Amino acid sequence: MIRRALDGLYLVAGWLAGLFLLAIFVLMMLLSVGRIVGFNIPAGDDFVAWCMAASAFLGLAHTFRSGELIRVGLVTDHIRGSAKRVVELICLVIGTLSVGFFAWNAGVLTWDSYRFDDISQGVVAVPLWIPQLGYSGGLVILFIAFVDELVNALMGGAPRYEKPPPATAEEVVERAMQSGV
Repeated sequence: MIRRALDGLYLVAGWLAGLFLLAIFVLMMLLSVGRIVGFNIPAGDDFVAWCMAASAFLGLAHTFRSGELIRVGLVTDHIRGSAKRVVELICLVIGTLSVGFFAWNAGVLTWDSYRFDDISQGVVAVPLWIPQLGYSGGLVILFIAFVDELVNALMGGAPRYEKPPPATAEEVVERAMQSGV
Protein backbone atom coordinates (compact mmCIF):
# COMPACT_ATOMS: atom_id res chain seq x y z
CA MET A 1 0.00 0.00 0.00
CA ILE A 2 2.83 2.40 0.83
CA ARG A 3 4.60 1.47 -2.41
CA ARG A 4 1.49 2.33 -4.43
CA ALA A 5 1.08 5.63 -2.57
CA LEU A 6 4.71 6.62 -3.17
CA ASP A 7 4.61 5.63 -6.82
CA GLY A 8 1.36 7.58 -7.14
CA LEU A 9 3.01 10.62 -5.54
CA TYR A 10 5.87 10.49 -8.05
CA LEU A 11 3.43 10.06 -10.92
CA VAL A 12 1.25 12.98 -9.78
CA ALA A 13 4.36 15.16 -9.48
CA GLY A 14 5.33 14.15 -13.02
CA TRP A 15 1.86 15.01 -14.31
CA LEU A 16 1.95 18.37 -12.55
CA ALA A 17 5.34 19.05 -14.14
CA GLY A 18 3.80 18.27 -17.50
CA LEU A 19 0.86 20.59 -16.82
CA PHE A 20 3.24 23.41 -15.93
CA LEU A 21 5.14 22.69 -19.15
CA LEU A 22 1.86 22.98 -21.04
CA ALA A 23 1.14 26.25 -19.20
CA ILE A 24 4.53 27.56 -20.36
CA PHE A 25 3.60 26.74 -23.95
CA VAL A 26 0.19 28.39 -23.71
CA LEU A 27 1.56 31.52 -22.03
CA MET A 28 4.42 31.83 -24.53
CA MET A 29 2.01 31.50 -27.44
CA LEU A 30 -0.34 34.08 -25.92
CA LEU A 31 2.58 36.45 -25.33
CA SER A 32 3.85 35.96 -28.89
CA VAL A 33 0.47 36.41 -30.55
CA GLY A 34 -0.34 39.23 -28.14
CA ARG A 35 2.60 41.24 -29.41
CA ILE A 36 1.25 41.00 -32.95
CA VAL A 37 -2.34 41.94 -32.12
CA GLY A 38 -1.54 44.47 -29.39
CA PHE A 39 -2.62 42.32 -26.43
CA ASN A 40 -0.43 42.15 -23.33
CA ILE A 41 -0.49 39.71 -20.42
CA PRO A 42 0.66 41.66 -17.37
CA ALA A 43 3.65 39.92 -15.75
CA GLY A 44 3.44 37.17 -18.37
CA ASP A 45 7.18 36.64 -18.24
CA ASP A 46 6.99 36.21 -14.46
CA PHE A 47 4.27 33.58 -14.79
CA VAL A 48 6.30 31.73 -17.43
CA ALA A 49 9.37 31.76 -15.17
CA TRP A 50 7.38 30.44 -12.21
CA CYS A 51 5.86 27.71 -14.36
CA MET A 52 9.33 26.79 -15.60
CA ALA A 53 10.67 26.43 -12.05
CA ALA A 54 7.63 24.39 -10.98
CA SER A 55 7.91 22.14 -14.03
CA ALA A 56 11.62 21.51 -13.48
CA PHE A 57 11.43 20.78 -9.76
CA LEU A 58 8.16 18.82 -9.74
CA GLY A 59 9.50 16.57 -12.51
CA LEU A 60 12.66 15.57 -10.62
CA ALA A 61 11.25 12.72 -8.51
CA HIS A 62 9.41 11.11 -11.41
CA THR A 63 12.48 11.45 -13.62
CA PHE A 64 14.69 9.97 -10.89
CA ARG A 65 12.39 6.98 -10.37
CA SER A 66 12.07 6.40 -14.11
CA GLY A 67 15.84 6.03 -14.45
CA GLU A 68 16.11 9.07 -16.69
CA LEU A 69 17.86 11.45 -14.28
CA ILE A 70 21.52 12.03 -15.07
CA ARG A 71 23.58 10.34 -12.39
CA VAL A 72 26.97 8.81 -11.71
CA GLY A 73 26.47 5.87 -14.08
CA LEU A 74 29.80 6.44 -15.79
CA VAL A 75 31.50 5.28 -12.60
CA THR A 76 29.04 2.75 -11.22
CA ASP A 77 28.54 0.93 -14.52
CA HIS A 78 32.17 -0.25 -14.42
CA ILE A 79 31.98 -1.65 -10.88
CA ARG A 80 30.68 -5.14 -10.15
CA GLY A 81 29.57 -7.12 -7.12
CA SER A 82 29.63 -5.87 -3.55
CA ALA A 83 31.82 -2.88 -4.44
CA LYS A 84 29.05 -1.60 -6.71
CA ARG A 85 26.52 -1.98 -3.91
CA VAL A 86 28.75 -0.01 -1.52
CA VAL A 87 29.29 2.78 -4.07
CA GLU A 88 25.55 2.91 -4.81
CA LEU A 89 24.79 3.17 -1.08
CA ILE A 90 27.37 5.94 -0.64
CA CYS A 91 25.91 7.83 -3.60
CA LEU A 92 22.38 7.40 -2.23
CA VAL A 93 23.41 8.64 1.22
CA ILE A 94 25.17 11.68 -0.26
CA GLY A 95 22.23 12.35 -2.59
CA THR A 96 19.69 11.98 0.22
CA LEU A 97 21.61 14.34 2.49
CA SER A 98 22.13 16.89 -0.29
CA VAL A 99 18.53 16.86 -1.48
CA GLY A 100 17.33 16.91 2.13
CA PHE A 101 19.41 20.03 2.78
CA PHE A 102 18.01 21.78 -0.27
CA ALA A 103 14.43 20.65 0.45
CA TRP A 104 14.65 21.90 4.03
CA ASN A 105 15.97 25.29 2.99
CA ALA A 106 13.42 25.60 0.18
CA GLY A 107 10.67 24.83 2.68
CA VAL A 108 12.03 27.44 5.08
CA LEU A 109 12.20 29.99 2.26
CA THR A 110 8.60 29.28 1.26
CA TRP A 111 7.40 29.40 4.87
CA ASP A 112 9.25 32.69 5.48
CA SER A 113 7.72 34.16 2.32
CA TYR A 114 4.32 33.19 3.69
CA ARG A 115 5.00 34.52 7.21
CA PHE A 116 6.40 37.84 6.03
CA ASP A 117 3.84 38.32 3.23
CA ASP A 118 6.53 38.63 0.55
CA ILE A 119 5.02 39.92 -2.67
CA SER A 120 6.48 39.68 -6.17
CA GLN A 121 8.08 42.79 -7.60
CA GLY A 122 6.42 42.49 -11.01
CA VAL A 123 3.42 44.24 -12.49
CA VAL A 124 1.03 41.78 -10.84
CA ALA A 125 1.46 41.47 -7.07
CA VAL A 126 1.55 37.75 -6.26
CA PRO A 127 2.39 36.36 -2.82
CA LEU A 128 5.77 34.72 -3.43
CA TRP A 129 4.98 31.60 -1.41
CA ILE A 130 2.52 30.51 -4.11
CA PRO A 131 5.05 30.13 -6.96
CA GLN A 132 7.66 28.89 -4.47
CA LEU A 133 5.43 25.90 -3.65
CA GLY A 134 6.40 24.26 -6.95
CA TYR A 135 10.09 24.63 -6.13
CA SER A 136 9.93 23.53 -2.50
CA GLY A 137 7.28 20.87 -3.12
CA GLY A 138 9.31 19.33 -5.93
CA LEU A 139 12.40 19.16 -3.73
CA VAL A 140 10.44 17.59 -0.86
CA ILE A 141 9.04 14.94 -3.22
CA LEU A 142 12.54 14.29 -4.60
CA PHE A 143 13.80 13.92 -1.02
CA ILE A 144 11.04 11.39 -0.34
CA ALA A 145 12.10 9.49 -3.50
CA PHE A 146 15.73 9.45 -2.35
CA VAL A 147 14.78 8.22 1.14
CA ASP A 148 12.53 5.60 -0.46
CA GLU A 149 15.37 4.41 -2.67
CA LEU A 150 17.91 4.47 0.18
CA VAL A 151 15.63 2.34 2.39
CA ASN A 152 15.12 -0.05 -0.52
CA ALA A 153 18.87 -0.35 -1.06
CA LEU A 154 19.61 -0.80 2.66
CA MET A 155 17.07 -3.63 2.75
CA GLY A 156 18.98 -5.37 -0.04
CA GLY A 157 16.75 -4.41 -2.95
CA ALA A 158 18.03 -3.67 -6.42
CA PRO A 159 18.04 0.00 -7.41
CA ARG A 160 14.66 0.80 -8.91
CA TYR A 161 15.99 3.94 -10.57
CA GLU A 162 18.48 2.01 -12.67
CA LYS A 163 17.37 0.51 -15.93
CA PRO A 164 18.92 -2.82 -16.91
CA PRO A 165 21.53 -2.55 -19.65
CA PRO A 166 20.16 -3.02 -23.17
CA ALA A 167 20.36 -6.62 -24.37
CA THR A 168 20.39 -5.91 -28.11
CA ALA A 169 21.37 -3.16 -30.51
CA GLU A 170 17.70 -2.69 -31.36
CA GLU A 171 16.95 -1.99 -27.70
CA VAL A 172 19.67 0.70 -27.65
CA VAL A 173 18.05 2.38 -30.65
CA GLU A 174 14.57 2.03 -29.14
CA ARG A 175 15.64 3.62 -25.85
CA ALA A 176 17.35 6.46 -27.69
CA MET A 177 14.17 7.07 -29.70
CA GLN A 178 12.03 7.06 -26.55
CA SER A 179 14.31 9.52 -24.76
CA GLY A 180 14.26 11.97 -27.65
CA VAL A 181 18.02 11.83 -28.25
